[in-house]
Amino acid sequence: MVEPRQLDLVDETVELSGRTLSIVRPRSAEALLDEEAFEREEFLPYWAEVWASGVVLASVVAKRKLAGARVLELGCGLALPSLAAALGGAEVLATDWSPDAIAVLELNAGRNGVSLETALVSWGEPQPLVRRAPWDLVLAADVLYERRNADELLALLPRLGDEVLLADPGRPHGKTFLERAAEQWTIEELAHEGSVVVRSLRRAFP
Repeated sequence: MVEPRQLDLVDETVELSGRTLSIVRPRSAEALLDEEAFEREEFLPYWAEVWASGVVLASVVAKRKLAGARVLELGCGLALPSLAAALGGAEVLATDWSPDAIAVLELNAGRNGVSLETALVSWGEPQPLVRRAPWDLVLAADVLYERRNADELLALLPRLGDEVLLADPGRPHGKTFLERAAEQWTIEELAHEGSVVVRSLRRAFP
């Protein structure tokens, strides 16, 4: 378990396929800005927001039969998709590179009676995830906001499993990612809500 530092947290509820999740999140993402971390790795606290992509992907996940499935979420942030998968009976590993994100996720899992595993993982050093592959399902919500994210995911995803559910709200690097991903994956649109599109990526050549 990651010990949370002193964060100014607020309560929020999220409706998810007939169930109300009670979560906490930072009151202000901007208040979490760390100049030293930004200078070192351009780290920004994107994890602290309830993004539409996470909500829509969680809704898609909640409708799938996942009992007993091994599910991995990348860049989980507040991890609504992970919570949905765990509530559906999946064995879930939710990962992020922010210790604060993991600490808040563990609080939220406890608040909702959800059992899941968490880990601090950087996509640049993904060995802990690759060692446990293949995963039955890989989840990722709104992770293509930087070009380096897209490049790292293109290299990493084939090493993790044969199916990915990816939610994206039309980030600039999303189009290029999908064009390049189509060389290795069969891509199908599963849901479209507002600007968010959830796509299934299945390995064309497992």
